[in-house]
Amino acid sequence: MIAFLFKGVIRDWHRSLFPALIVSIGVMLTVVMNCWIKGIFGDMIDYSAKFSTGHVKVVTRAYAENMDQVPIDLALTNADDIVKNLRADFPSLHWGERIQFGGLVDAPDENGETRSQGSAIGMAIDLLSPSSSEIKRLNIEQALIRGNLPNNSGEILLSDDFARKLEVQPGQMVTMLSSTMYGSMAMQNFTVSGTVKFGVMVMDKGALLMDISDAQKALDMQNAAGEILGYFPNEIYDDQVAAKIKAEFNSEYSKPEDEFSPIMLQLRDQNDLAGMIDYISGMINVFIVVFVLAMSLVLWNAGLLAGLRRYGEMGLRLAIGENKSHVYRTLVYESIMIGIIGSVFGSAIGLGLAFILQIKGINIGNLMQNSTLMFPNVFRASITPSAYFIGFIPGLLSTVLGTMLSGIGIYRRKTAQLFKDLEV
Repeated sequence: MIAFLFKGVIRDWHRSLFPALIVSIGVMLTVVMNCWIKGIFGDMIDYSAKFSTGHVKVVTRAYAENMDQVPIDLALTNADDIVKNLRADFPSLHWGERIQFGGLVDAPDENGETRSQGSAIGMAIDLLSPSSSEIKRLNIEQALIRGNLPNNSGEILLSDDFARKLEVQPGQMVTMLSSTMYGSMAMQNFTVSGTVKFGVMVMDKGALLMDISDAQKALDMQNAAGEILGYFPNEIYDDQVAAKIKAEFNSEYSKPEDEFSPIMLQLRDQNDLAGMIDYISGMINVFIVVFVLAMSLVLWNAGLLAGLRRYGEMGLRLAIGENKSHVYRTLVYESIMIGIIGSVFGSAIGLGLAFILQIKGINIGNLMQNSTLMFPNVFRASITPSAYFIGFIPGLLSTVLGTMLSGIGIYRRKTAQLFKDLEV
């Protein structure tokens, strides 16, 4: 029976081509949109974790309440001891100290007078240690545009756009002006060893990277760190595991009555990411539901039109004694075959388009000139394992639902109408 129905679907393409095309288009859009949303979502999580939030982050309770201001006067003291405890209690994560701060970069002329100035977003990380994983994590080597990475204390990196704005070349000296941990003015000369471009608008506008030991000296933060970030070994964020680690740490080390006691935050607790994560996750389900309903309505109408054309066939099958339920079931079986055929072709086309978007992406840097979010300038799709089968959900459901709705008319057929149907 299945083979017979399959031959009918293939040979009588007049009744199967239009539904299959509708299914293919819907499945293609579902696959592309699923990969597109997951690509943007994944990049947002990845860039936020690498440059700002970590998978988990340890700060003081007071710092956490004012995190948007990056208040280094509320930084963690005895940072080395905290890192040792973290590595002992949670050895599966990679831990690193960071200091984020704001400042002013002054570029002098040949006479030592100010030639140009610009505000900078400072980030102090482990740049000089041979065992540091920060260079690889932030992809600094690939982001290097001019010059070279810092090799000695007193060397910094500037974002390439920022350096060109200041008219600073690698090898030249600049002065950083900021405030120390205790509120006094900090002024320190540094040599620009190179320039970088991360492809993130926030960082590329005015980033300044230095080794954390230099920042601790310049900002009067000996054995202190603004933040201690933790990363999972595979660099993939796991919300449930992060929540468990956060609960264990806070129950042991965090004291609500002490505003300078450490507290751990997970990625979703920062930068309003919790709502965005839940929103984007829900959007994928919304797309699937919308395409199922839309395609079901179209295929319902297609089924009604096909039913009018097939009145003679249905009348003959009922006249020779075929059960109405059997006729109805065969229509459903046909719709499943059409759904599979359309889903296969739609998924193949959708994956092809998603692959192109994954490789080339779409540059939206011009639209994010004033953005403060950790988004890449180029949005790319991401082909995940679910992309290979997610299109079959709307593809099969819509064809079956559309056929079931249009096929109800079979049960309303009366024997008195059969001879009229046979004449058609």
